[in-house]
Amino acid sequence: MAVLLDGKRVAAERKANIQARVASLTEQNRIPGLAIVIVGADAASRIYTDRMAKLAGDMGFAVFIKALPAQVSQADLLQVITELNADPAVQGILPMMPLPAHLDADLLAAHIQPDKDIDGLNPLTIGLVAAGKSLAAPCTPRAVMAILDHYHIELSGRKAVIIGRSNVVGKPLIQLLLARNATVMVCHSKTQDLAAVVSQGDIVIAAVGKANLVQMEMIKPGAVVIDVGINEVDGKMVGDVDFTNVAPIAGFITPVPGGVGSVTTTMVLEAVLQGFQ
Repeated sequence: MAVLLDGKRVAAERKANIQARVASLTEQNRIPGLAIVIVGADAASRIYTDRMAKLAGDMGFAVFIKALPAQVSQADLLQVITELNADPAVQGILPMMPLPAHLDADLLAAHIQPDKDIDGLNPLTIGLVAAGKSLAAPCTPRAVMAILDHYHIELSGRKAVIIGRSNVVGKPLIQLLLARNATVMVCHSKTQDLAAVVSQGDIVIAAVGKANLVQMEMIKPGAVVIDVGINEVDGKMVGDVDFTNVAPIAGFITPVPGGVGSVTTTMVLEAVLQGFQ
């Protein structure tokens, strides 16, 4: 049976470090500030906003929630970002996605000041990560790396297979893994014989958003399996990996819930603190 990669344990350790850093800053009368921008009434975004705001507040951060109506214009949304860019009390800006259809998410991302872009959305940030000049990738890929590091999983020279090529998970993970000398393969909807490709992976990272896609026959015995997927099936949250099916053959595996998602919020707070470096 696979060793469980406990995201809650990883998050707890990093939260302790964050709290110590915030306490030190507070003694200097420097309060780290997180701004969350949410447009409309998307239920998932509001739940995440509330949880993120509570966590940040409990840990001593100043939290600024900019809740805008779904009908807000592009110009007014960008004006809010401009004001947050100029606000010295804000070290990090986190826009909730998705935006209403009439708004351009790319324009929003490009408008966020790079040093306040804590989720790696600005094209400049993306380019620096792709060029290996920065590790300021989106929070979820950094959460994956934090779990691998916490459990001392060697990456150098190992084959890592990523299932999914999204701009916020799959593509940034390519660069983070390459920076650690892994040999990286990426699978997507056009990949032929997915099982044959995935089964080559010493490390398999599933981030495609399809419940229970990854089955036992796709996994090399002893492989490290990281499940980024969050899907609802019959009222329960499940990942992209069929946990019950895969765990007996994998060497290490993350659960859903309690895996990558548990660490992602701490990555947001760590990114805010980088504004004080």
